[in-house]
Amino acid sequence: MSDVIFNWVPDRGSPLPLYRQLADYISGKIACGDWAVGDRLPAQRVLAQRLGLNRSTVVQATEELASFGVLEADYGGGTRVGSNTWSLRMAGGGMDWGRYLHAGPFPANTPTIQTIFRLEFQPGYYRLGSGEPSPQLFPREAIGEALSRAAARAPALGYLPPAGLPELREAVAHRLERRGIRLPPSCVLITSGAIQALQLISASMLKSGSTVFAESPTYLKSLQIFPSAGARLQGLAMDREGLRPGALRAVLTPCAARSGLLYTIPTFQNPTGTTMPQSRREELFQLCLERRLPVIEDDAYGELWLDAPPPAPIKALDRTGGILYLGTVSKTLSPGLRLGWLVGPESVVQRLADVKSQTDCGTSSLSQWAFLELLESGAYDAHLAALRAALRARRDAAAALLTRRFSSLADYFLPSGGFYIWLRPRPEAATERLFQRALECGLLLHPGTLYDFGRTSALRLSYAYESPERFSRGLGLLADLLEGN
Repeated sequence: MSDVIFNWVPDRGSPLPLYRQLADYISGKIACGDWAVGDRLPAQRVLAQRLGLNRSTVVQATEELASFGVLEADYGGGTRVGSNTWSLRMAGGGMDWGRYLHAGPFPANTPTIQTIFRLEFQPGYYRLGSGEPSPQLFPREAIGEALSRAAARAPALGYLPPAGLPELREAVAHRLERRGIRLPPSCVLITSGAIQALQLISASMLKSGSTVFAESPTYLKSLQIFPSAGARLQGLAMDREGLRPGALRAVLTPCAARSGLLYTIPTFQNPTGTTMPQSRREELFQLCLERRLPVIEDDAYGELWLDAPPPAPIKALDRTGGILYLGTVSKTLSPGLRLGWLVGPESVVQRLADVKSQTDCGTSSLSQWAFLELLESGAYDAHLAALRAALRARRDAAAALLTRRFSSLADYFLPSGGFYIWLRPRPEAATERLFQRALECGLLLHPGTLYDFGRTSALRLSYAYESPERFSRGLGLLADLLEGN
């Protein structure tokens, strides 16, 4: 089941009543298979507001369709598509895709995530939690020059080796030496973003019934990648210095260590912004080494330090190949390039590259050649320096506003790098309800329930996407909401 998408505008010049137009649109979407049985419609109040209609118009249309059994009320869960038989008969036949759409291993995203994905691409909302850099921070000139040089340099934009462009693998391996990770290019796999690396690990290396340990809260909680493979996610307690090794030690049975793994974001963690100190990295690494627990270290934000460089990645301690290290340009350049890398033992890289060749025939050739140009020319490092300065100014502006408006409204953690501020309203607020109320004010929030393993009263704020002016206005509207809570 999923939330339906309305791409419809009422025709106020038509002689057809508005409720009839809406009913025809809904039945037509069901008849052609765009909406499947079980799919959920927005609440009547939300739908009326989104379409610019009176609520009575929406009620009249949906109640008529409900009388035919096309829609049905799911008390507490809104209105759902109940049947397609009436609309299919009226349309002269069609395919019932609902029998197929939910048969795979991936369950639908939560309604909140689906709403976020849909509204992020609609104008007018303040995107206060988006996990991508602002279009204002995109290095257009440098990217344009790199693409031009890449097009001239590449022999052809054909298929590349499954593990990636050899020259890029070498450049990534050379760059990682600065971070203390010394491995040959044969240990580097180029991926279509860090998410693909997680997908490959899930499909190739994870046994059904195994346990994936992760910080709580964590970005991984918002994904269905490991649960789709039959793995169980188990959250581990954190503090201001990140994951607590003692929390892992307390639950790490011999069976869990043999079949599971640890996923961690030790540097500028998503969503909390915390950074694990060197001493704790060493303690965590020793624990995993002793228990022979594989580790996935996600370092998406490692180069986005704002005050001082963070400790070296945990992977820099690894001499036995127990850590798979993930990197990406989605946070430093653009998520649209779909470019990342996995670093690990050659046996793992070869296996994952083989699976990758069967699923996508390789990461974008143009993106790989362009990023190689950026690395070799020094343009990437120049961009990183400018990006850090811009993010530092944005974070400091957010900190000043938080001090001014939120001191009595919430507790929050200011990071020393990355994108995120983890904010806990005071007193506790039902953040899913706050999410819905915020939409009415044009605010698109990221509730903490997307990331935590239990219900939590928190929000992930990001100062990276909106301009400082829009972020300030949006944060002011959020303060108004919390004051009136």
